[in-house]
Amino acid sequence: MAIGGTANSDLFNAQTSAALLDLLVENGVYNGKQVPAIVRCIHQWLTSNVSAEHRLDKTLVLLTEAHPVDVAVTLLRSAPACDRAARTMWRTLISSRGTKEPVLQILFRALKFWPAHRTRTSDGDESDVFALAATVALWEILQLPWCPRGVKKNFPRLLLTLLFQVFISTEEMSEEVETFWGRCREQRSLPPNPNRFAVQTVKALLRQLLDEDVVMVIHRKCGWDMLLKADSHHYAVGLLARELCRVSHSFCRSVAANLLPRLSREEPLWELPALAFLVEVLHCLNPRQCGLSVLQIISRRLRSECPERRRLALRGLVVISKAPAMAKSIWSLNESLLELLQDADRDVVQMTLSAFINVLHLKTIQISSPTALKLLEALRLLFENVRLCVPHRRH
Repeated sequence: MAIGGTANSDLFNAQTSAALLDLLVENGVYNGKQVPAIVRCIHQWLTSNVSAEHRLDKTLVLLTEAHPVDVAVTLLRSAPACDRAARTMWRTLISSRGTKEPVLQILFRALKFWPAHRTRTSDGDESDVFALAATVALWEILQLPWCPRGVKKNFPRLLLTLLFQVFISTEEMSEEVETFWGRCREQRSLPPNPNRFAVQTVKALLRQLLDEDVVMVIHRKCGWDMLLKADSHHYAVGLLARELCRVSHSFCRSVAANLLPRLSREEPLWELPALAFLVEVLHCLNPRQCGLSVLQIISRRLRSECPERRRLALRGLVVISKAPAMAKSIWSLNESLLELLQDADRDVVQMTLSAFINVLHLKTIQISSPTALKLLEALRLLFENVRLCVPHRRH
């Protein structure tokens, strides 16, 4: 009766409602199925009582320590646009030692599933929890003057998830996502398209963990605009990777460690941007630790029908071919590489030759006569093409 009545101002005044909620939570006078209703009551109370927005902080924290999933998921469902009351609740939970880690992990899980994740709460509700609702909540958390440790620890996963959100909401927008985002925009001022909001959140993440300079450099090079276009998205991801390398090799290694399993599973949806990022950070990685995984990823794309995938794979191969530890493994691909020497794309031929030369320069490989002849023929054709392309000069 009390849970139902706290939302009704005709039955209880503001102070009485707050006291009842305190009583219910502090003394455990409720069952698990009522937790979502209590969360909604706290949200409604905060909506109506602007001047006392921290009155129920302790109550909310106690409830979340006992039922983190019910609290976080209910808040995502009931306030997906993250209004003033919801912002207060999220910031309270992130500021508390006992609730910040479990709440962040629930948010990260919701972010991971596009467009929506179904999680049953104690009252039996298993309606969709949209990834965009978790993105809005994360953006609000990133406005804090300090960055939660859980965000720093999960930076690689968050960055890749947000970049994927930008990509998928640029490539295709399902009707359910458009409807959901439209409802959110009715409640508060948000960008017209989800991909723009995801980019806004990427910027906030970088500002918290690195500095404003990275954001501004990418802006000057038109990277943020390129990120919002399907045909240039992977170029922007490569640009972001280069700027991250300039600032922090450790961040890049962490992101690459999260990318390797994705590319190993051959996920085609975000494959090209992921490959573009990996190629830009290869020089930060230790080939003895991950060289074979990288080579496996690259080798599968050397014969790709997509020219850009093929070029990216060869760029990566040129980088790792400089490592002595990779020479024998790369040489096992010599048949595929010899075929690429016949490619009509001169850049493909030049990168293939560079990889061959790097491996042979290490002097750990003995080249057979037939292979040597094929290499020489490729070099002759390459030089002949260059000679034909350069106009004759009159002396």
